[in-house]
Amino acid sequence: MVATVTSNLCRLRSFSSLNPMFPLKNLRKLACLFAVACVLLGRSLADEQDFMEDFLKREYSLAKPYRGLGFSSSSQWDLMGTAVVTPDHVRLTPDLQSRQGAVWSRVPLYLQDWELKVHFKIHGQGKKNLNGDGLGIWLTKERMQNGPVFGNMNQFTGLGIFVDTYPNADKNHDRGFPYISVMLGNGTLSYNHDYDGRPTELGGCTAMARNAAYDTFLLVRYSKKRLTLMVNVDGKQEWKDCADITGLRLPTGYFLGASSATGDLSDNHDIISMKLYQLKADTSPEEEEEEEVLIPSVEDMEQFQVEVQEEGMSGLQFFFTLLFSIMGLGVLAVVGLIVYGRWKENRRKRFY
Repeated sequence: MVATVTSNLCRLRSFSSLNPMFPLKNLRKLACLFAVACVLLGRSLADEQDFMEDFLKREYSLAKPYRGLGFSSSSQWDLMGTAVVTPDHVRLTPDLQSRQGAVWSRVPLYLQDWELKVHFKIHGQGKKNLNGDGLGIWLTKERMQNGPVFGNMNQFTGLGIFVDTYPNADKNHDRGFPYISVMLGNGTLSYNHDYDGRPTELGGCTAMARNAAYDTFLLVRYSKKRLTLMVNVDGKQEWKDCADITGLRLPTGYFLGASSATGDLSDNHDIISMKLYQLKADTSPEEEEEEEVLIPSVEDMEQFQVEVQEEGMSGLQFFFTLLFSIMGLGVLAVVGLIVYGRWKENRRKRFY
């Protein structure tokens, strides 16, 4: 260390002798200022890290080395179905057909304003549009329920965010897959798989999150009756807007979870981390006096309704339908003529 400093000072003296405009005294001042700046910057970064750590709620978070996950009484998260824990991730479903798996928090969430960052990975051997089905991120009243909605129950109560990797509806619909969407359930609404959940979708976007070369993240922020969804899937280390929903009211005391399902098509569905942060939001006295929310709801729900039209016949389908109809009518006409001829012949025989 001493030798390095001595060497650097010698270089500074030689530089000063060659450059009279920059005497050694000024260089030493610049070096001191640079050192002070580095120290202050390091402290600010450390303070920012401490600030984020203070707002990270570990009791609602799932991260490596995945302590507090399992079947013991002290665990904060439960596994269900095919979900298994590895050193690098929680695998909800393997790349095999007809599997369901989930992980659910045991601790109900009572925060009014929060942010959830999910690091996930979907990958497999299947080709594009020959893989499935996707995963769901949940904040719901119910927990640990198998079902048809990405491994969770239908007619759920709460928030569902779906990373759908297989298009069930008409391939000509104006969206690409994988597609991430938001749904709010009140205990009576059903997720429509045939139309990829469009009738109950509140917002969403296309995100190429399957077999990605980069880490894939989604970010959910809920504050003051506003929910925003952002994604980071292209390795640019920047968040892109996916959905922005205002007037959304969520009760507290619901449970966080993640689930996945495969059918005839499959993929690996992995959760690497789920980190929840508490947000500080300024509330007015009127907002503090609002009645407690008991049922999830959205103001002016009609604005989110998506009209799903029945699929019409293509030109080729219409041609074959018309052709077979004509052929059928022709066969019926021939059969009718044959029956009529025999009836007429039998009637003639009666008069002889």
